[in-house]
Amino acid sequence: MSHPPPTTPRRSGLNHLVRPPMRADARRNYDALVAAADEMFTAHGPDASLDEIARRAGVGNATLYRHFPGRRELLVAVCVGEVEALCTVGEELQGDPDAGPALANWLRAYIAHVSAKHGLAAAFATGRRDDSELVAACQSAVLAIGKSLLQRAQHQGAVRIDVNLPDIITLVNAIAMASETTDARESDRMLEIVLAGIAASGRASSHPPTRARRRQQKDG
Repeated sequence: MSHPPPTTPRRSGLNHLVRPPMRADARRNYDALVAAADEMFTAHGPDASLDEIARRAGVGNATLYRHFPGRRELLVAVCVGEVEALCTVGEELQGDPDAGPALANWLRAYIAHVSAKHGLAAAFATGRRDDSELVAACQSAVLAIGKSLLQRAQHQGAVRIDVNLPDIITLVNAIAMASETTDARESDRMLEIVLAGIAASGRASSHPPTRARRRQQKDG
């Protein structure tokens, strides 16, 4: 019987931000806002009215903005379950002896989880300096596990050494956003293109050719 991986310090910090200690009344308001936002975002997309979300939660706008300074913070709070699930998938895949397929499987999971909620891919597609602590923590938790999987794949020679995780995330975020309006087969096809592009076997060498190799290429 498999057991879930232990909570890492990074994810523990994320959990504290998403579920901070509160008075009972504040907790009720927070949970009501997240529930109302989940309902509204599902029905109307990420541009759903914040005023209507507050009304459905039975609180005033001031209470909404006290808990969530902006729309992205509320969206990420609604979607934090997807973020945590994605981190768990990555932690489990770290035990896979074949690092290349493990990275590919995590990227598929990334697209599936991020595209599960409209707007989450767009929220993850930016890393601005003015991001709130919550948004930054969610992004950081995901990037940490992704970087670990990428480095393992590079160490095993499965992925080009000149590839970095932010570039890959930019590409899969675009696929995740497209997945909101396309089927899974199309998103998987686009991911296969990305995987082919980052695969080490797709290049003659990860390093510039030596002088002798350049001479052989010229003579040939």
